Amino acid sequence: MEAPLSIWFTIMLLSGLASFLPGSHAHIADFDDFWQHRSAEAWNSTLESFEPEPAKIVSKLNVHIGEETLNSTRRSLRGRRYTGPCMATNPIDSCWRCQANWATNRFRLADCGLGFGYKAKGGKNGKIYIVTDSSDNDLVNPKPGTLRHAVIQKGPLWIIFARDMMIRLSQELIVTSDKTIDGRGALVHIAYGAGITIQFVRNVIIHGLHIHDIVQGSGGLIRDSIDHYGIRTQSDGDGISIFGSQDIWVDHVSMKKCYDGLIDAVQGSTGITISNSHFTDHNEAMLFGASDSYSNDAKMQITVAFNHFGKRMVQRMPRCRWGYIHVVNNDYTHWNMYAIGGSKGPTIISQGNRYTAPPITVNRFAKEVTKREYSPESVWKSWTWRSQGDLFLRGAFFVESGDPNFLSKHPEKYDLTQAADARKVAYITRFAGALNCKPGVPC
Repeated sequence: MEAPLSIWFTIMLLSGLASFLPGSHAHIADFDDFWQHRSAEAWNSTLESFEPEPAKIVSKLNVHIGEETLNSTRRSLRGRRYTGPCMATNPIDSCWRCQANWATNRFRLADCGLGFGYKAKGGKNGKIYIVTDSSDNDLVNPKPGTLRHAVIQKGPLWIIFARDMMIRLSQELIVTSDKTIDGRGALVHIAYGAGITIQFVRNVIIHGLHIHDIVQGSGGLIRDSIDHYGIRTQSDGDGISIFGSQDIWVDHVSMKKCYDGLIDAVQGSTGITISNSHFTDHNEAMLFGASDSYSNDAKMQITVAFNHFGKRMVQRMPRCRWGYIHVVNNDYTHWNMYAIGGSKGPTIISQGNRYTAPPITVNRFAKEVTKREYSPESVWKSWTWRSQGDLFLRGAFFVESGDPNFLSKHPEKYDLTQAADARKVAYITRFAGALNCKPGVPC
């Protein structure tokens, strides 16, 4: 089915008008009945996914971490290629990595999520779709066998790759609900083109991809489902854009050098976990909440766990508005401005992270982990930003605010269980980033 020729002549007109569209329409030039319906469904899904007692999810994650690392005393050898037996260093990885049959039991991964994104099951129990073609030439009628054709299919789908491939997306890749993009068993790069868009959908897992050198898409006619295509305006150039979506898990990705953010989550997105990933070579890494005026982002709940923020990172790891953000057992070895920032009173719980400030030769004035924006101290002093069990190196420090007894006041929620010892973070994050998995052997 080809797009009617007359539609093409409207693209430039609608693209020109796009700058006047409300922000909630994102890059949808024609916010038609299809998108209006999906937007309404997305907000209902946000209300369903929202955890009224988020500290219970934090507690559950901490229990798993404690069990996994209780007897661990090994030191990390990050920087050296590991050639020994399978070594799962955190509770997510221990759930699946050291099973030799992972390639024939891929759905097992869907049961391993923790944190706020624990409900994400992706394409579990759906069909397996094998991507055999790395091209991305037809945006309205995607070629079968391509990644773009896979992500628009109806129903649950577990997407894997037939071989190593580099996919240059001509325009943003619009993913539908109930999908897993699983790069295990192949070296898959999404690079030198547009990024991945998760908009007004739910239940998506992205695992095992290299995403880098992402650029803005110019927009145009793009199919966003089997039953619909429409005109999109210019995309931002995010590696992964999560917009008005719920129950999303991003795990074991390696990301760098995207035009805008590496991972942005906005417009009431919630139920998100970003874990086991490696981030390098980027300025504004993660934006959680895009507007000080969009109070619906108060429903946003995101876990950032077991990640390594590495070389040549600058800021926004993450930068938060409104919501509830749990930052646990991450290794911050590089930043040039600050690590965690925010405005509009987000709740930020930092537990068991290792923060290493930049050396004097890089920036002697960037020792503070935190940065509040657009508010005087008289306002931000009431925001709940708490550090518990974090390790601070090379003069790093975390400026806390809010109730100093916030954590201890809620033993029924936290179970008095702490995150893993921050001194073990290098071990916990030893295998952050996309893994080199081979079928038939532990990953």
